Parts: sequence; structure tokens; C-alpha cells
Amino acid sequence: MILPAPPMTLLRGASLFLDFDGTLVDFADDPMAVSVSNELLGLLSRLHEELDGRVAILTGRSLGDLDQLLQGLTLDAVGGHGAEWRSGSASEVQSSGAAWTQVADEIDCLQQQWPGVLAERKAHGLALHFRQVPEARADCHALARRLAERMDLTVQEGKMVVEVRPASADKGTALAELMRRPPYRLGSPLFIGDDLTDEAGFAAARTQGGAGLLVGPPRATAATYRLGEVSDVLAWLNQAGRALA
Repeated sequence: MILPAPPMTLLRGASLFLDFDGTLVDFADDPMAVSVSNELLGLLSRLHEELDGRVAILTGRSLGDLDQLLQGLTLDAVGGHGAEWRSGSASEVQSSGAAWTQVADEIDCLQQQWPGVLAERKAHGLALHFRQVPEARADCHALARRLAERMDLTVQEGKMVVEVRPASADKGTALAELMRRPPYRLGSPLFIGDDLTDEAGFAAARTQGGAGLLVGPPRATAATYRLGEVSDVLAWLNQAGRALA
């Protein structure tokens, strides 16, 4: 699917929703080893000001990990694909937990078989990263399916990762909920993301009269626009943001 690049005027009047990994930062083998530059922090702070607070990050990460990477910059955010929330202040974070200690032996067994697999335990779920050992994909997916069935959760595929999370949580429902709240309801939603996990966000933005912006190679998508990679997103946000001033 061939999509146009976003116009520089797209941020005017927007409520901006941003994925994190693969959108604002490049992927790393260890999710906590991604590079968050001072330039990115400054860009997010400026956009938050220029859009009158209508900037939120919608991520698969936990909010604790996100805040650690953002080095003190606190934005509205939804973590775990919609399972954790912060709107206004950190005290509003809510999480739906799962007892992952009960399946520690199964996770350890997988990692012994595939030492490069990283198991990221979250308050709301579990992510199995196999970026370092792509050949472990089938076993990671099999374990995720078993755990999801046992715990009445759902499986979410991503780029070199498979997650188990609450079935009711996704980025589309998160975006729709934020759009019912001030200040977001005063703008038109623009969601920027790169992964299959972001498709629900693209669809929700379009349903509400806005648009999605896909980052990465062309594919079938609910997005309206496309950019090639993280550096293109940051360059566009910088240019489009300056047009708001």
C-alpha cells in the first residue's frame, strides 16, 4: 500500500498520540538500552507546550520503564497497550496485574533453551523478546499462547516480540478514551506508530475524524500517511512543530 508523506500542516489542531519504540527511538536488543537523546526530550516538551498539553505516549512498555527512559519528562501516557494509565499526574496510574511468579519455571526453561530470549515481566503482562535469537520465535509464541489460555489473557504479536496482556486493553480503546477527556477532545487525533500493535490506534484515530501515520516499510494498514524510519519521524515532528509556533 503506497501512502503519502504527512503534510507539514497536519499538527495544527491535532491531539498527538505517539508510540515509543520504533517510532520515537530505534529498537535495541535490550529494551532498556534504547537511546533517548536530549534533543528528543526537548522536542516532546516543545510539542506538549505548542499543542496545549495534547500529547500522549501510547506504548507497550510499563509506565515505570517509560518514565525512567524519559529522564524526568512526565507526559500523559498509556502503558501495556492500554493496561496502565496516567492522565494528569503519576498518582493516577492504574494497573491490572497478573501473577507471573507462578509461571517462572516455564519462562526459565524457555530461556535455558534459548539463552538470547529476554523475558520482560510487566505489572500487566509479559513480553518475550527474541530479537537476538529469531529462531526462537515459534517456541516463544507457543509459550505465550499457553499462558494466555491459562490466565484468560490475549496474545499480542509485535516486531521480534510476543506479549501476553489483558484482552480488553489496546491502543485504540486508549486513544478513544483520551479523546473523551480534556484537553484531547479539543483536537483532531493523530496517532504515529510502527507496529501491528499500533493498528488499533490508527483505526481509532480515523474513526474519530483524524489520521494514523505509519513508520516503516509499506504494508496493509489503517494509517493514512507513512514515513520511512525513526529519523524521518523526528525530522517531521521538528519541522511541523516549528510551524505551530
